[in-house]
Amino acid sequence: MISFFIALSLLIAGYFIYGKMMSRIFGEDPGRPTPVRNMADGVDYVALPTWKVFLIQFLNIAGLGPIFGAIMGVMFGPAAFLWIVLGTIFAGAVHDYMSGMMSIRRGGASLPELVGDQLGPKIKNVMIVFSLFLMILVGAVFVYNPADLLAMLTPDSLDKMFWIAIIFVYYMAAALLPIDKLIGKLYPIFGFALLFMAAGILVMLMANGESLPEFWEGFYNHKAEPAANPIFPMMFVSIACGAISGFHATQSPMMARCINSEKHARPVFYGAMVTEGIVALIWAAAAVAFTGGYDSLQQAMGSSSPAVMVNTISQSWLGTFGGILAILGVIAAPITSGDTALRSARLIAADFMGIKQKRIIKRLSVAIPIFVLCFIIMMLPYEVLWRYFAWCNQVLSVITLWTITVYLASKGKKYIVTLLPALFMTCVTVTYIFFAPEGFSTLTNSVWGIMIPYELALGMGIVVSGLLLFLFAKWLKGYDVEVAEGYNEDNLVF
Repeated sequence: MISFFIALSLLIAGYFIYGKMMSRIFGEDPGRPTPVRNMADGVDYVALPTWKVFLIQFLNIAGLGPIFGAIMGVMFGPAAFLWIVLGTIFAGAVHDYMSGMMSIRRGGASLPELVGDQLGPKIKNVMIVFSLFLMILVGAVFVYNPADLLAMLTPDSLDKMFWIAIIFVYYMAAALLPIDKLIGKLYPIFGFALLFMAAGILVMLMANGESLPEFWEGFYNHKAEPAANPIFPMMFVSIACGAISGFHATQSPMMARCINSEKHARPVFYGAMVTEGIVALIWAAAAVAFTGGYDSLQQAMGSSSPAVMVNTISQSWLGTFGGILAILGVIAAPITSGDTALRSARLIAADFMGIKQKRIIKRLSVAIPIFVLCFIIMMLPYEVLWRYFAWCNQVLSVITLWTITVYLASKGKKYIVTLLPALFMTCVTVTYIFFAPEGFSTLTNSVWGIMIPYELALGMGIVVSGLLLFLFAKWLKGYDVEVAEGYNEDNLVF
């Protein structure tokens, strides 16, 4: 348990120390008006209390990632705990905070707009398509687990398709209604439930954590087939929401439109990510401690699913009330990521087309095609959808990190804080795409009957990272901050 408490302490300290450093580097200005002060429309630009904005942001980015991802990813061994801590502090929270602050300074602009400002209109157009695809994919993927569970808990007449339809109707309402009418009322309740469940598991972990191995007792991969699942890059994609996830940057603009002051940005964006890291850390440790070790966890997961594991741990450690919380979390968490994903898709499309969203008819004109596409994609097998969501998500984090790096460099700020994570995640993602079964290896295997060797995939990751570093250095060398083109945030009128 010593290792666990060290990791937990580092996450908390990271918020107060490194998070504060990020706010200084970016240059928070509490006196500067936020978008909602001058652009309030009663729909998307709505001033909300900071605690509510925090809980909405937390639930937006959390979903099932910090629970399911942590439980499945902890089989990579102690490296998983290190990645949750270091990834959260130095990559994920920085990624979420910086993108959120950039959106605030840009009038609550969606992610493709921010990317276009820094990387150019061609990349912006690619990002619009890519982001919309990912948001629709998230909406489709996060229907299956809650629909399956609800079907098991209700009479046979209320089957999976019935619950998919119900959830989809809710998606439509959450994506279209003013943010304070549905999301603003439900999310705080579900957010408190998810945090309360994590707190309860933490208390029981302290009482039952004697079987939790320390880092120094064996730092190796506990996967059944380590060669097919090397820590690099597989772990860094498997554990995304508990460390760094590109999906988060698509959610930050929603809360950037509701924040009353820039001084609240650190607790909302950086703080929500650290909280998610803590939740991931708790569940990763709980899975190992509850089953009695890595070998026992591997056997347990071989005959069950993460959802079953969450329910079993919660009921065993927290009793009936814990079981209710577990069910609530497993059902609500994915739904509350899927609905805001479709809301983000509406905002991204509306920003691109310049369609104001105050009138419901305008919202419907943008949202209906998105709903239709999402429903069509939902008909595809869940395994296929999830397979491509994982690496698409990290591709988005790479693009966001490079966007932030260029932004910081163009403002004469310490861009190294995002350059290093950008290089690392570029190498991770490119290696994964070439090596993982759901990447190019599937294509090469089906066409030529060969899988791409790990060494070649890793080499490609290093080469692409080096190439992007060279291009960034070349751009930086010829860049003059004083005559920089593009929007001037200091003179931007909301």
